[in-house]
Amino acid sequence: HVSNIAPDYCAVAFDLKAPTFRHKMFDAYKAGRKPTPPELSSQFADAKEVLVAMGLHVLELEGYEADDIIGTLAKYCEDNGHTCDIVSGDRDDFQLVSDAVRVIMPVTRGGMSEVEVVDKAAIFDKYQLEPHDLIQLKAIMGDSSDNIKGVAGIGEKGALALIQKFK
Repeated sequence: HVSNIAPDYCAVAFDLKAPTFRHKMFDAYKAGRKPTPPELSSQFADAKEVLVAMGLHVLELEGYEADDIIGTLAKYCEDNGHTCDIVSGDRDDFQLVSDAVRVIMPVTRGGMSEVEVVDKAAIFDKYQLEPHDLIQLKAIMGDSSDNIKGVAGIGEKGALALIQKFK
């Protein structure tokens, strides 16, 4: 149960304003996404200061997204015999799930805030895929939030059918 989580280490990853290697490879990456509201971005420095005061590690790296940092840490934990819980509302992190890595996702149901634990079994129940296959799913169906075009006329249902049939 998530109320029993007592991590040995904890870090918070942030995006920086600088372009990432993805922007350099694909000019239209995230084109059309609304900018971060100034009233939110103006709070980041204070939030980072509070996180550090709480004993948390704040991680950010120019040229990379917070997701890249999260993925790197998850892989490091897995490779070194540690478990890793990623607390995130970003479903892209589902591809990182493994025997050692799970996603703790905040959700709102019926106006109530809850958390959903996403492990390998939960991914298989929802998609009938292994977590690493979610990369193929996004490649086929695209990702409108990142402005990545998929195969024309194929959405999630069609992409799932193709991956399940042809591996």
